[in-house]
Amino acid sequence: MRIGLVIYGDLETLSGGYLYDRKLVEYLREKGDTVEVISLPVRGYASNLLDNFSAGLLDRLQHFQPDLLLQDELNHPSLFRLNARLKEWRPVPLIGIVHHLRISERHPRLLLPLYRWVERRYLETLDGFIYNSEATRRVVDGLGLPLRPGVVAYPAGDRLAWKTSEDRIHERAEERGPLRLVFLGNVIPRKGLHVLLSALEMLPPGTWRLSVVGDVRGSGAYGRALVDRVTRLGWHGQVRFTGPLQDAALMSVLSDGQVLALPSSYEGFGIAYLEGMAMGLPAIATNAGGAAEIITHAVDGFLLDPGDAHQLSEAIRRLHLHRSLLAQMSLNARKRYLRHPTWADSMAKCRAFIHNFSTLRPVGRN
Repeated sequence: MRIGLVIYGDLETLSGGYLYDRKLVEYLREKGDTVEVISLPVRGYASNLLDNFSAGLLDRLQHFQPDLLLQDELNHPSLFRLNARLKEWRPVPLIGIVHHLRISERHPRLLLPLYRWVERRYLETLDGFIYNSEATRRVVDGLGLPLRPGVVAYPAGDRLAWKTSEDRIHERAEERGPLRLVFLGNVIPRKGLHVLLSALEMLPPGTWRLSVVGDVRGSGAYGRALVDRVTRLGWHGQVRFTGPLQDAALMSVLSDGQVLALPSSYEGFGIAYLEGMAMGLPAIATNAGGAAEIITHAVDGFLLDPGDAHQLSEAIRRLHLHRSLLAQMSLNARKRYLRHPTWADSMAKCRAFIHNFSTLRPVGRN
């Protein structure tokens, strides 16, 4: 089967969404499909809207002539009108890979109606959906769009050979000293690192250590403000900014950590939670989005209200003071990871949906 995939920028970009897309491309090619990645330039929202009037993408697709076109939903500003032109040229099925909707995030009140209109118009052009979670599917269904076939295929956490044991997990949890926290994600406001720092300000300084795994330098004014805040608070010995890490270094940080803290205001799924749980780290997340499909509150992690630094501080304090609880939650986190589908399982589900797409009824559910 000849399949195209439309994304912004480089498929090797470090984020959960790009990892999902990359794993899908790898699996499709491994199974014999021809996949061409059509990359659109990474620009601002307004500039992306102008892509709808460009003939360049149409020309490239005319040359490739796919049997089916996948589109990362992140690209919706560039495609909400262009998709209609694609269908006029050739009625190729259009399937959106939906990680989470832009309108699920916080935006200035004056811009939100525009974002909602553009995103809804884009979703209406699609013939089917691949969702990363039930939460994401519910958000799309809640828009009242005409029913389309869709499948939920969870991201996985087994891209690396996570090696640990129950004995090591229990031993690490019982180690005395500051609680070792890991933040793993893009350093953007939605991921909530500023909320985590506010929570840590409420705790005695000797009770915690934090490793921030993410690109602080490339995160603009937000990242600079966080670094300045750490400096002002005199936390150089307690907060370590590692920058983005390659696989071996990431495994080392997670292996040494005790808790993964990523209090995002919204996550469509949250691969970082699952990768931390692979090493036996309970995950502290929020109840907004898909994290609840991975984490069971007070069993293998905590699900808190978005932006609530007091709840977050209390969860960290509790795990620091009660190491037997930390040990049990750590073991539960590892067990939850082991029950989760693998990348091969989920990508096989995607491929079956793609290959069977022409036989699916418009109201299909998988």
